[in-house]
Amino acid sequence: MRIVLDAIGGDHAPQAPVAGAVQAAREFGVEVVLVGPAEAIQRELAQHNTAGLKLPVVDAPELIEMDEHAVQAVRRKKQSSVAVGLRMVRAGEADAFVSAGHSGATMAGAVFILGRIAGIERPALVTVFPALKGTIIVADVGANTDSKPEYLVQWARMASLYAQLVLGVERPRIALLANGEEDSKGDKLVQDAHALLKSTELHFVGNAEPKDALVGDVADVIIADGFVGNLFLKGAEAVAKFAVKKVQRELGGSSVALRAAAGLVPTALLVATSKDKLRVLLASLLGGTAVLGAVLVPAVLRLAKTLDYRAYGGVPLLGVNGITIIAHGKSDAAAIASAIRRAQESVARGLVAAIAEREQVQA
Repeated sequence: MRIVLDAIGGDHAPQAPVAGAVQAAREFGVEVVLVGPAEAIQRELAQHNTAGLKLPVVDAPELIEMDEHAVQAVRRKKQSSVAVGLRMVRAGEADAFVSAGHSGATMAGAVFILGRIAGIERPALVTVFPALKGTIIVADVGANTDSKPEYLVQWARMASLYAQLVLGVERPRIALLANGEEDSKGDKLVQDAHALLKSTELHFVGNAEPKDALVGDVADVIIADGFVGNLFLKGAEAVAKFAVKKVQRELGGSSVALRAAAGLVPTALLVATSKDKLRVLLASLLGGTAVLGAVLVPAVLRLAKTLDYRAYGGVPLLGVNGITIIAHGKSDAAAIASAIRRAQESVARGLVAAIAEREQVQA
């Protein structure tokens, strides 16, 4: 299997993408094609032990800046890493594309270069989000701002397949994000989509309010139009960050573990810090004993792990003719490796073919 990686995309490129590619090639046995300015990539690769690893480099000298218009950039810069990488997938020279760079350019490029799966009207950006009970999938989280009820039904079908094939959810529960549980809640878009979803083969459980969606016992997949879904995602992230920082402040504010959970210290530092030291640190900060530290450390470690976006890898753009994974712009090597792993799993489970087959059945 060959995964194409945008080696120049992201806040920490090319260091993080190259290191993540090396990690993925070593741990997952996958071939990672590094696309971008060849000289810069080769220079970074020289810093790693790549013996026995498949890490070919494909030169793509043009750069897409973050302030560039997405559609225009992809059309104009045909030798950019995004354009070159996606063309490789279209030509069958690679199985998937991963980028932590310009997300708008990646989405636009995927639609223009790979094309939509037959029957899919609008692709959807799907994210896996931590909930109190397991994880939830949210679609769409930003690919579309103007939507129709039929779009939401298609997104529900695609997200349901993603939950089944990639995340192993046997019979995903689907819910619409709304301002109330009653069928009459929501605007016209939500009400019309609700009526359509009730008549489908999907395991549709009705509406879900944001407060219930985050618990995770209402539904496995939350459906919303891209504007509302994006606000839900960013609002949830803000609340989580606020809660952890508030706890940190109330408890003394200088714990390595709490700062890591708040996203202020790399989780790698937290992992490298021994649990014994964390127990002592927490106990001293809270004016308690080592027993108190022993109780708090596991909880803090679990919280930090749950809120660590690196563990979830990238998010897929579903509905295009090829696996396309968009990683967080701040991704470090571990996050890039997770995104590559997510792409590998999606390819191995035949996600694109499964979506296409379901659309043919529904046509």
